[in-house]
Amino acid sequence: MAATITASPLIRLHANDNVLIARTPVALAQEVPEFGLRVRAQVPAGHKIAAVALKAGDAVRKYDTVIGFAARDVEPGDHVHTHNLRFEEFDRDPEFCTDVQAVAYLPEAQQATFMGIKRPGGRIATRNYIGIISSVNCSATVSRRIADWFTEERLAEFPNVDGVVAFTHNTGCGMSTPSLNFDVFRRTLAGFARHPNLAAVLIVGLGCERNQISSLLESQGLEEMAKGPKLVTMNMQDTGGTRATIAAGVAAVQAMLPEANAVTREPVSARYLSIGLQCGGSDGFSSISANPALGAAMDILVRHGGTAILSETPEIYGVENMLTRRAVSEAVGQKLLDRLEWWKEYSLGQSGQMNGVVVAGNQAGGIANIFEKSLGSAMKGGTTPLQAVYEYAEPIDQHGFVFMDSPGFDPCSATGQIASGANLICFTTGRGSMFGAKPVPSIKLASNTVMFDRLSEDMDINCGLVVDGELSIEEMGQQIFDEILRVASGQPTKSEELGLGDNEFVPWQLGIVT
Repeated sequence: MAATITASPLIRLHANDNVLIARTPVALAQEVPEFGLRVRAQVPAGHKIAAVALKAGDAVRKYDTVIGFAARDVEPGDHVHTHNLRFEEFDRDPEFCTDVQAVAYLPEAQQATFMGIKRPGGRIATRNYIGIISSVNCSATVSRRIADWFTEERLAEFPNVDGVVAFTHNTGCGMSTPSLNFDVFRRTLAGFARHPNLAAVLIVGLGCERNQISSLLESQGLEEMAKGPKLVTMNMQDTGGTRATIAAGVAAVQAMLPEANAVTREPVSARYLSIGLQCGGSDGFSSISANPALGAAMDILVRHGGTAILSETPEIYGVENMLTRRAVSEAVGQKLLDRLEWWKEYSLGQSGQMNGVVVAGNQAGGIANIFEKSLGSAMKGGTTPLQAVYEYAEPIDQHGFVFMDSPGFDPCSATGQIASGANLICFTTGRGSMFGAKPVPSIKLASNTVMFDRLSEDMDINCGLVVDGELSIEEMGQQIFDEILRVASGQPTKSEELGLGDNEFVPWQLGIVT
């Protein structure tokens, strides 16, 4: 699906498309002779221009995919956007398994390596933190105070520890139990507790909450882990209150630090990489550069035995057949469709993306509706077979390209991916997202050079070089894969240098608060 980029101000993405993309801003009455067009409006970069005349009701095609229907007659050269492009649901054949292609997996001796940290049970870490997990919002302040005590100066004698980080939230009580909401919440906490990037964990509770620490451990199979020094628990009501719990928590973490520091990085196969794929602040270039380039990098990763996790279920809506065609079985494809049906019911009557509307930043960047946004979003997963579909924060045990159900809200989606086992996040953006995701590194990929230059302190890779005609999708994908290996080996990302990631732990809340 890679576009051919030329010096023209307009880009044709597919021979069957009836819209073109403005590579640069174009002016009213500007002549584009290579496409036989005279532009009939002032059109920003990343936006669409009609390549041919369209009648009201005609399907509008981008990448040979229907992204909506002409709301009125459109002339060649017209700007095509929310004012004349109608969102409308239509039937799509899932064509289960029809596009499954064999993967040329590399033998272990030829697999790329990175410098990882080995944990018990064959788990591999890319970072080395100590985590403080609140069982309930009531212990959030205490958890943060414990983590905040461990300043850079106090951690100086433990150079192999990346930090002490608090994972706090606004729930844990006032929840229906048992319920799906409660199960998902506990599964998320447990996923972080056993995450390889956490050398040790302290769980802090209040004492009277619904999410009792004892039953959390029992229900999530953490009791054995809690018998050792790497998982310590305490309740504020039992420990003596706020000040006493902070002091006890600081002492507990101090006891964890020497062993946490006693790690060394060593070469491990790229098959131990599990990468959460995210996009936020997307624009009209996201589907031309950053997303397909990330997909190309994931194809490389899969060939090396690694795992790519696509999520954000509302953001595959409209192009889900691109994934069901690649499902390894009809059951896998149907599970994906079942999750979409659940979302349609869940969001019924709400003003969300499932009604077609995307946020203001997406619209300003040239994306008209959720079908167009989904077209780019799905590209992050590359072209290899869809091996499995998982629930939110469900442990991922399958290598290759997989899907984990989640909301489209980036911090919430990434939280689920990390709880599922992702040890690195790749995040594409067109408008510019400022994002970190402790305890894993987050690589941010810019879709266009203008934004990359403006936000260079936050962006790691400029995929705008594809739009500029300097690199192919394949070349950009290789550069992303190489950067992934460097970051997994310990090279800090821009978000890590800025200290981002302390506030992006956002468990998905599905239920009623009582």
